[in-house]
Amino acid sequence: MAVQDVGGVQVMVCPAEGEALAGEQQAVDLLGDAHYQGASWVAVPVARLGEEFFRLRSGVAGAVVQKFAQYRMGLVVVGDIAAHVERSDALRDFVRESNRGGQLWFVADLPELAGRLAN
Repeated sequence: MAVQDVGGVQVMVCPAEGEALAGEQQAVDLLGDAHYQGASWVAVPVARLGEEFFRLRSGVAGAVVQKFAQYRMGLVVVGDIAAHVERSDALRDFVRESNRGGQLWFVADLPELAGRLAN
């Protein structure tokens, strides 16, 4: 995992392959790496998120987002989540509200993230 300047902000960009972000422990591990490397945001590809993350009832997304909020670090989900959103009104609302805030964003790609961070 490498920290990159994205839109003028230090972002730890996770590769598509690797351990899934499946709960609090993986979130804490990512947070530790990101903090050590001087990042203020972590970008996680959709491929690194299990189905449970997108099933809000499972509590996985809530637990992960809570850890990031607790450590004051932003989390960005990068990639196409259209299929997940189509299956769940609750997820669609969660994504819309998250994208209005400053803690969790869902973006299609890094150029979209760069545009958001630059503003």
